[in-house]
Amino acid sequence: MLKKELPDCPVATTVQLIGNKWKLLILRNLLVRPWRFNELQKSLDGISQKVLTESLRSMESDGIVIRTVYAEVPPRVEYSLSELGETLRPILDAMQAWGTDYKQNNIS
Repeated sequence: MLKKELPDCPVATTVQLIGNKWKLLILRNLLVRPWRFNELQKSLDGISQKVLTESLRSMESDGIVIRTVYAEVPPRVEYSLSELGETLRPILDAMQAWGTDYKQNNIS
């Protein structure tokens, strides 16, 4: 994405880059280890192949995800976080902590 296409507000920029349900769950998985496409799809209940493909391509073009193709037969493709993607770790850690706290203290 070009900088001129990003919102002026930094929070809105972050939301635009990672702020949908599927991207956040993909990032959650990639924080643990690299994943293959089919593994990701199976781990994300309800995601379609189209949405997973679009989300991964979008995050790859934004520099958050790296797609590695191994020269094997059949070809093997893995997705992992880039160095930039790794900088999202504190954000997702904070979201996890907040969600855990909320569930423990605010649900009757």
